[in-house]
Amino acid sequence: MSLFRLLAGKPHAITRTIERDSFAITLGSGQVIDVARVRDPRARRIKLSVDERGPRLTLPLRASAAAGERFVVEHGDWLAAQMADACSGVARLQPHVDAHLPLRGVALPVHWHDGRYLRLELLDGALAVTAPATPTDAALRRALRDFYEAQARADVGRWLPQYLPNLPRAPSRVRFRMMSSQWGSLAPDGALSLDLALVLAPPPVFEYVLVHELCHLIHADHSRRFWREVEARCPHWRDQRDWFRDEGRRLKATLHTLCGNAR
Repeated sequence: MSLFRLLAGKPHAITRTIERDSFAITLGSGQVIDVARVRDPRARRIKLSVDERGPRLTLPLRASAAAGERFVVEHGDWLAAQMADACSGVARLQPHVDAHLPLRGVALPVHWHDGRYLRLELLDGALAVTAPATPTDAALRRALRDFYEAQARADVGRWLPQYLPNLPRAPSRVRFRMMSSQWGSLAPDGALSLDLALVLAPPPVFEYVLVHELCHLIHADHSRRFWREVEARCPHWRDQRDWFRDEGRRLKATLHTLCGNAR
């Protein structure tokens, strides 16, 4: 070994980080779409996907930006179909503009009232929004997310007591998050996480996810024993699972449109 190498020591590995940007692409139909581009050192191939946040192009380090854009164009028909399927069909809440917002499988009319502070509440089958003249978009998103979480916690609070006596233990806590793919999860410490979008779905759909995750307190896997526990508590769980297959993507997209990026 040379003196230089001995003094210099072992060379440090070059750290590769994920790079993110976006670009606009025009499909054959003339539709212009913004695509999130992620260059990931772990990626082994070019991948195009669509979720509630929109289309995402993942590139390995060796792939050029031009190759990625060609890939999107080549799969334009598939992309257009996926985006149409994921379209939420709702618009962001606009200050003092008549609208309908989803809750528990129905669309509630929104009634606006003037006030100094922003507040949302259920009142006579409608969503009553008290707001100053010009609330910011960020404030509306936060308020709506807080409203949805309060409603979701109320639902879980009604359902949970009937299931606790037949469980080995209760969840250590219940958290609501905007989840990209899952609808719920149970951590090793018993913390239960649920997708906030569930409160937009019909109540039996939401309750099924709660039952599913609670049954993981009995069996951590998805064995036949696990599904027997689910069926004992939710006999029509297959119908609810089918509902997710048909409407799940749209449900997540709806919540993202209404509350995405709220802090």
